[in-house]
Amino acid sequence: MNAVHATSADAQHAQEEGLRAELAHKFLYYMSLMREVEDRIERKLYRQGKVVGGVYVGRGQEAIPVGSALCAEPEDVMLPSHRDMAVFFIRGVSARRVLAQYMGRVDGLTRGRDGNMHMGDMKAGVVSIISALAATVPVAAGVALALRYQGKNGVAFSYFGDGATSRGDWHEGVNLATVQKLPVVFICNNNQYAYSTPLHMQMACANVADRGAAYNMPSEIVDGNDVFAVYEATRRAAAHARAGLGPYMLECKTFRMTGHSAHDAAHYVPKEMFEEWGKLDPIVRLEQRMLEESWAKRDDLDAAQAAVKAEVDDAVAFADRSPWPDPATLLENVYQNE
Repeated sequence: MNAVHATSADAQHAQEEGLRAELAHKFLYYMSLMREVEDRIERKLYRQGKVVGGVYVGRGQEAIPVGSALCAEPEDVMLPSHRDMAVFFIRGVSARRVLAQYMGRVDGLTRGRDGNMHMGDMKAGVVSIISALAATVPVAAGVALALRYQGKNGVAFSYFGDGATSRGDWHEGVNLATVQKLPVVFICNNNQYAYSTPLHMQMACANVADRGAAYNMPSEIVDGNDVFAVYEATRRAAAHARAGLGPYMLECKTFRMTGHSAHDAAHYVPKEMFEEWGKLDPIVRLEQRMLEESWAKRDDLDAAQAAVKAEVDDAVAFADRSPWPDPATLLENVYQNE
């Protein structure tokens, strides 16, 4: 290789490294923001009696919503589950509005009219979750069909857990999407437990991805605690769907580093599983890589975490100041007025 080619290759490599470093910082911000917001909700506000309704968090699963949602285009529509809070942040919903939502205030996404996690924002392209999680899957197929009718090149991102794939509505939604070759990226947060039921007691196949073959749907197993792996896999899946080739499923293997909800102590989970998966914490792994690749120094990471904490402090204070909804407005924005 001559000097000109060597210089060009070095420049390209430096540019690629710069882009990866920039992406890593973005990953870290959204993953840290999700964890800090959920920690405040579950470990403080809920226990202070300030949260209206139940609390379900995605501690240890942050790499999945972050790595996937950052692949989405503006025309794409997101259908997150109750453990994918970062999707909201990435689509432009502020921590202030999310915390006001959990505290039942007028500045929340539903203006205090629904349970805290039942939140969506169609202006941001985010569809509210349905408590029976698999019920969102046929909705995602419908969203993808609507995008096709509208002549848009958008993709529906459908999130769910391993347990959802054992429900009939999951299979109905996937079947519709595959038969119609709809642009859907199905993203499974396989966190090893469907509430208290471990994976081996809910399905005979070894992997959730094995179920894709029954529908002739490409399916891929991903390290769900490696945000770069999730990002790259989602880029492949979205490109497949956007090209008109039909849906694509990602099984992101991870672990729920908490109980099913804030009131669940998870006594049914062997302690060694928490210890084993705790060593694979996605935020710690990302920080370690950033240090190893010289994408950041320890002081930079500490400053980034401090900035996130300050942002969440502000969001909590904002939500606490937000007024309760006026009962006289109860029926406003509930029914469509012609």
